[in-house]
Amino acid sequence: MTKLARNIMVVDDSKAILVVMEAILNELEVPQVTTCLSAQEALDKVKQSPFLYDAVFTDLNMPEMDGMELIRLLGDIKYTGAIVIISEMDIKVIDLAADLAKKSNTHLIGNISKPVQLSQVHTLLKKLEHLAYHIEKPIEPISESQLLHAISHNEVTPYYQPKVNRHTNKVQSVEVLARIMTEKGDIILPERFICVAEELDLINLITFQLFEKATADFSELKNSLGYMFKLAFNLSPCQLEDLSCPDKLALILQLNNLTPNEIILEITEQHALCSNAQLETLNRLRIRGFDISLDDFGIGFTNVNQLKTLPFTEVKIDRTLISHIDTDQFSQVITSSLVNIAIQRDIVIVAEGIERIEELEYLDRFKEFILMQGFLICGPKAKQDFTRWAKSWLQMTNKSSRSQR
Repeated sequence: MTKLARNIMVVDDSKAILVVMEAILNELEVPQVTTCLSAQEALDKVKQSPFLYDAVFTDLNMPEMDGMELIRLLGDIKYTGAIVIISEMDIKVIDLAADLAKKSNTHLIGNISKPVQLSQVHTLLKKLEHLAYHIEKPIEPISESQLLHAISHNEVTPYYQPKVNRHTNKVQSVEVLARIMTEKGDIILPERFICVAEELDLINLITFQLFEKATADFSELKNSLGYMFKLAFNLSPCQLEDLSCPDKLALILQLNNLTPNEIILEITEQHALCSNAQLETLNRLRIRGFDISLDDFGIGFTNVNQLKTLPFTEVKIDRTLISHIDTDQFSQVITSSLVNIAIQRDIVIVAEGIERIEELEYLDRFKEFILMQGFLICGPKAKQDFTRWAKSWLQMTNKSSRSQR
């Protein structure tokens, strides 16, 4: 199946369900499967080895301790793996369960109904793979000397990926993604250097280098599409601790004749935003006119209701929820709830990580409210490759518009 699905725990008071789940997981080549007949037994095993289990699949209706209590207690011990509910759930129950899981600081990624089907479990294991990408440490991070060399030699390079409005077929914003282009022509992806930069307190240098290059490219990018759109940059939550961050970013824009209302700042949801400094910086950025995007919604701890109080103008639904959304009721309910919030609060919703045509076709029912982003539309590209894509996108959308008249 996937090398990331190493050890799955299944919790159910029915021996029959445990036998079926174990057989399905073995069929999907999960290396280790642990079964528990009670929630207490499961909790005890997770306490003994908190990092052993990549996911806990649990029933809700069990004697003594039920599934919701187990989820809450797993949150109390800071269990970092995924949680899947094995139960037929109506829409309101799914919505509430997801909200409560967020408040408990747990990663609820879906539900499967009984009788359990292999295809349902396979879909959830794919979601687990996406979640593990976020919570596992990067493979072979670059060294401190390599990072310092890249920064001092101006090797941090912007790549561009569009967020498309399928209702108008226009690019509404373009995300700027960091790459390191070495002297040898190698491309180093951010999962190998962002964590290193954060640990060494060098993340601002990377961000500002990226800002300078991308804002300098902005005029050429706008010319390639022939209309206005916004640039989106990623900020680490640790950068929000710097109260001078808004002033520094505004100065770079001023030097490049840009204004904050042309910029979106994407803040990852992987870590909870809670400190006074972080919240003050968010507010000051918004006051200055920057749009603020909550990135990777679905992997962290912000629940839907919190979106009503935090100053976000955009929410990006993580690929964990977008993957197989065409068949996953859990993801469909969460997405529908976000769309309702977007309509009420005038928030832009972005579906990121779209890779299958079935996902795009399902999301098109919300195309007036959701922007689309993913490899199916356009992967991250260097400037020249992006401008070529933009011209071909314009030709395709113009042709489509003429044929519909």
